[in-house]
Amino acid sequence: MSTPLTRDSALTLTEQLVARFAQRIRQHLLAPGSRLPSVRDCAQTHGVSPYTVVAAYDQLLAQGLIESHRQRGFFVRQTQGHAKAANPSKAAKAPHPFQPRTPIDATTLIKGMFHEPGSHPMPGLGTLPPAWLDAAMLGAALRKVTQGDRLLPLTLHYGEPAGDSRFREAVSRKLGEFGLKTDAGQIISTVGATHALDVVSRTLLQAGDAVLVDDPGWAIEFARLAQMGMRVLPVPRGPDGPDLAVLDALCKAHRPKLYVTVSVLHNPTSALLSPGHAHQVLRLAEAHDFHILEDDIYAYLAPAHATRLCVLDELRRTISVGSFSKILTPSWRVGYIAAPSHLVDRIINTKLLTTLTTPPILEQALALCLEQGQLRRHSERVIQQLDVARARCLQLARQSGCHFAAQPQGLFGWMDVGVDTERLTLPMLDAGWLIAPGALFHAQRQASTLMRINFASSQDARFWKALVAARKHAQTASTLSKGAHAQ
Repeated sequence: MSTPLTRDSALTLTEQLVARFAQRIRQHLLAPGSRLPSVRDCAQTHGVSPYTVVAAYDQLLAQGLIESHRQRGFFVRQTQGHAKAANPSKAAKAPHPFQPRTPIDATTLIKGMFHEPGSHPMPGLGTLPPAWLDAAMLGAALRKVTQGDRLLPLTLHYGEPAGDSRFREAVSRKLGEFGLKTDAGQIISTVGATHALDVVSRTLLQAGDAVLVDDPGWAIEFARLAQMGMRVLPVPRGPDGPDLAVLDALCKAHRPKLYVTVSVLHNPTSALLSPGHAHQVLRLAEAHDFHILEDDIYAYLAPAHATRLCVLDELRRTISVGSFSKILTPSWRVGYIAAPSHLVDRIINTKLLTTLTTPPILEQALALCLEQGQLRRHSERVIQQLDVARARCLQLARQSGCHFAAQPQGLFGWMDVGVDTERLTLPMLDAGWLIAPGALFHAQRQASTLMRINFASSQDARFWKALVAARKHAQTASTLSKGAHAQ
């Protein structure tokens, strides 16, 4: 929880306020372009005079951390680094009406969404709580694959370009359980799913190419593609999948090369792609000649019947990527690509240019967990825990006057709180809670009353109490602001 401003400090109240905002901006807990509280609202929140807030904002302006927009307020400054991430490279083709301004760069989420400022679970995080993970299983697997004379062969050379053969065989068998019939020769290991997405994109795309993405979707992917100079085309995502009419129109107008999507437990809505939509998406891919990059990172939290494009397509136009960070541990950066046979050599060449090879020790340890059924049993335990956590969160949400805009399932809930959730970010940080406002999940920055919660880390009643208080405060401030403008 944030330390309250105090008159007993060696620093003045203005200096304390400056230090608080500056720290949050530099740690990327406040995204570039985020609006700071109004002078009146900030003064009321921190128990200081409006003069103190004006003085603090002046110092932040002088430090280049914020900027003032006439009659609109104060905003976190878009630095040169953020501007580069938000715009395509000069090599891009002519601009077009669907090129979005990326709302935040990747570091905002990496340093913010995965940074715990407090001692209790953070509802805005995208991972399972540490207590839910099986450290003993991971440790035992590492010890077994490195015991005796097994260690040296795993450490004295780079490893296989495509990845450890034992790991690729194990992944191939696991994908078979999901209905995807493939062999180890079509599997390439990567340093996590983000690396897998990057390797495939660099293999198939050139600067200026049009790429379809789900909206809402994963902002790191928006930022990554924009930084590579791609033309990002947002496709509205509904409960059954993408808006097919918009998808078709974008294909006809822009001839995209790739569609990056999540079919199973979509982030942030947790929606599942329907079979009907899946067949239509594949039909459009064939008609307009683009590939589909299917991110299956939530596979081990999903129901067995979930529809996957790669299964229906049998890896002809589809490429599937996944990892074990969501189910085992975020720190083991081990992922994979399942690709059509004719693309395998090209993808391996790109992988060699980006990371050379991947660590065989971790890959063999994961192969062992897969072979012995430990990952399956662990997944079953996590799913049971998640069911209980979700039920508790649904009850707390109803009691707090919130409702879900998508069917609650999987790890994430896409929840409507009734006010612009970006305005709740600072008050919730002050109360010790990191949230994920809806604006983070759109390719084009827009106000949103939605936010993503992690069911596993949103069970604390104190979080919901703080959320209700922050929402009430935001509603009151909005009413006062409208009254002042009316006068």
